[in-house]
Amino acid sequence: MPDNKDPMIPDGEVNPIDTDYQVGQDNIVMNVGPFGLDIHNRVFAISALSIIAFVVLTIAFQKEVEPIFSATRSWLTSNLDWFFISAANFFVVVCIALIFSPLGKVRLGGTEATPDYSYLGWFSMLFAAGMGIGLMFFGVSEPLSHFSSSFGGISVENGVRTDWAPLGAAANDIQAAKDLGMAATIYHWALHPWAIYAIMALGLALFSFNKGLPLTIRSVFYPVLGERVWGWPGHIIDLLAVLATLFGLATSLGYGASQAASGLNYLFDIPQGTTTQIILVIGITAIALFSVVAGLDAGVKKLSEINMVLAVALLIFVIVVGPTFVILSGVGHNLLAYLEYLPALSNPVGREDTNFVSGWSAFYWAWWISWCPFVGMFIARVSRGRSVREFIISVLLVPSLACVLWMSVFGGVAIEQYAVQGYKAVAEAELPLQLFYMLDDLPLAVITSFIAIVLVIVFFVTSSDSGSLVIDVIAAGGKVDAPTPQRVFWCTFEGLVAIALILGGGLVALQAMAVSTGLPFTIVLLIATFSMIKGLMSEPRG
Repeated sequence: MPDNKDPMIPDGEVNPIDTDYQVGQDNIVMNVGPFGLDIHNRVFAISALSIIAFVVLTIAFQKEVEPIFSATRSWLTSNLDWFFISAANFFVVVCIALIFSPLGKVRLGGTEATPDYSYLGWFSMLFAAGMGIGLMFFGVSEPLSHFSSSFGGISVENGVRTDWAPLGAAANDIQAAKDLGMAATIYHWALHPWAIYAIMALGLALFSFNKGLPLTIRSVFYPVLGERVWGWPGHIIDLLAVLATLFGLATSLGYGASQAASGLNYLFDIPQGTTTQIILVIGITAIALFSVVAGLDAGVKKLSEINMVLAVALLIFVIVVGPTFVILSGVGHNLLAYLEYLPALSNPVGREDTNFVSGWSAFYWAWWISWCPFVGMFIARVSRGRSVREFIISVLLVPSLACVLWMSVFGGVAIEQYAVQGYKAVAEAELPLQLFYMLDDLPLAVITSFIAIVLVIVFFVTSSDSGSLVIDVIAAGGKVDAPTPQRVFWCTFEGLVAIALILGGGLVALQAMAVSTGLPFTIVLLIATFSMIKGLMSEPRG
């Protein structure tokens, strides 16, 4: 706890945060039984029982739950798309305001704190845990989807867009279609998701490192709820965080299993069905368990850095052997297109492109928000010593630029293959296979496709093990050194939830649960933003 006095506390009074930290720990943590478990009794019990019941019922009633998942996803994204888009816009505005605000001088951990990790290690961890599987799955498929279908469709035979109207782009213009397709993709992977992560991470880091409160979601609400954060209002917040995190992770694990299974089928003719996906989830969860037991520095950090090297190597290879000039010139062009179309893409009202707004944007923002307890806490744990300004610029801008580069390279090559070279197979393949079809048109396709599968699997592992660590911290009332059996429990059940959702409807079921848990947590995050700003205002700036 820093020695600096909290300016919100009048002279002569005791800072209640100092004493409430101990009160809070006594109230929300208890030791249980001979197994040495150290858990938050209510949050752990209710969330664990809820998840066990969900897994059992979903597997037992697969045919019955599939239409329920489908209807849930459709209703939420169709009726509440404006809410998700407006909330995401709000988080971006808050982050930009904090960068230029005097509050940006506040240092996480106190005025004398120094960073625990180098920039390279820090970026590697937050990037690999934050978006790895998604970039592999959507890096080719999303730009192609927006170019060829989301906004009307391009006919390769005659180069004419058949139904081009939204957002003011010119009709029958392939370059305009490329620009909007890439801008729409970057919109989902740049500022908005990283702003969501940054808000959650900043609140957790502030109240843990500066205020001395437990590293759990409820602590962010101390300025709003006071001592009630240790009671049922706080229990509910942490319960929602556990469920949102677990189902958000399960969605990503499902995407990873689907793509890995498709890649294995494409390369080695291994059957691609549900059975293969389930075997992959079991196998990769087993690998993740070893990493979980090893801990953050020995497990997640090393795997993240290995994966970053492989990802950069694959990226450079595609740039070198692909249409290099088109790729490199396209990066800046795509970034400018993104900035040009950003106001129209982020507009929450009066949209005619309902497939894009409901089918893509609303789902994405709900998914990112369901991920934010996991990614936010993970980023918070490795960000001590950074100033608020340095933290937000790094978390918001650096990964966003990396995503622009990644999407421009992989998506740009695929669009070039399809629209210019007439390689229609890349666009006609199923979404999980489009990456491998794109690589197949380049040299050394077998090697690069195998590397891509390895990347998906290791991203799978880093997401699973770091997610397990984060869920366990919440379920242990903010303790970061909880016993290993608890981390094993959560890692195991992440895999079981992913299996249950694969059996209960595949990607639709995965998306439905991400959106369902993302909705209540959007409200939680909006309130947390206000509370976090209030907490920042009480900190010394220097």
